Amino acid sequence: MLNFPRTGATGHSVGLLASPPSSAAAGVERGAFALLVLGALALGFAPIFVRLSDVGPSATAFWRITLALPVFALAGGGTAGRPAGRRDGLGLVLAGVCFAGDLATWHWSIGLTSVANSTLLANMAPLFVTVIAWSALGERVSRGFVAALVVALAGVGLLMGGDLVLGARALAGDALALVTALFLSGYLLAVKRLRARLSTAAIMSWGGAVTALTLLVVTLVSGEALIAPGWHGWAVLLGLALISQAGGQGSIAYALAHLPAAFSSLVLLIEPVAAALFAWVLLAEPMDTTQLVGGAVVLAGIALARRASVVTGG
Repeated sequence: MLNFPRTGATGHSVGLLASPPSSAAAGVERGAFALLVLGALALGFAPIFVRLSDVGPSATAFWRITLALPVFALAGGGTAGRPAGRRDGLGLVLAGVCFAGDLATWHWSIGLTSVANSTLLANMAPLFVTVIAWSALGERVSRGFVAALVVALAGVGLLMGGDLVLGARALAGDALALVTALFLSGYLLAVKRLRARLSTAAIMSWGGAVTALTLLVVTLVSGEALIAPGWHGWAVLLGLALISQAGGQGSIAYALAHLPAAFSSLVLLIEPVAAALFAWVLLAEPMDTTQLVGGAVVLAGIALARRASVVTGG
């Protein structure tokens, strides 16, 4: 049985399985889980938009964040709330820098190793999140959840395994992909902590501003063109901002207030499965039987983790 202590938006720690949840609490958790899944699906469109973008990867990431900022500001009533003190300010800076690092190092790794290597290693984040959440945040992890995590990561390996590249040339890109996973883990854990005190709109606005500034520096240093050349480029960037950032990351930030960090990071493995399926349908990129099986195994691992998270009793 999985018994995660959960910190909600009120800041109170609630044992997820310490006692049978009330119907209201169960409803909130079901809603948060649904939003988490929808957020992961929305993130699955991100590689499609990046592929179609008319500007470089760092510039694309910058506009992804920047064009979504007004959405979160409006959602928060124009100001999106303000950090209450130094603790919140530092947490927002940490979240913003970690998310910028996640986007920048992942895009960089793709240029040095295969997309499959980069995607597989970048999706090791649930492993890091689980260890940190257990050791630092007090989330208790059962053997059933660990088994589900292993199953899901094995599914990602099958999904990407056919295109994996081995050799010295790929090592630098592989290392950067692992750094991506660490940055993503830091981002998810920082948002999880911030959601105990701040709204989704506040975190995505203030943290997003830090991310945008960081990515602007990266873009200028890299020498990439910042301005899209025509309406097609701006349409792609707007779609990325509204669907993957505002819709995807916004939903995930909301859900993190109501679900354990380790479980949430595992559910986000839906993203590479969705990305592969969307590329198959929209870009005619082939998927073989092994990849389809891998996607099914990932979903099975998530289902096992979900079952471990909701079972009550001994």
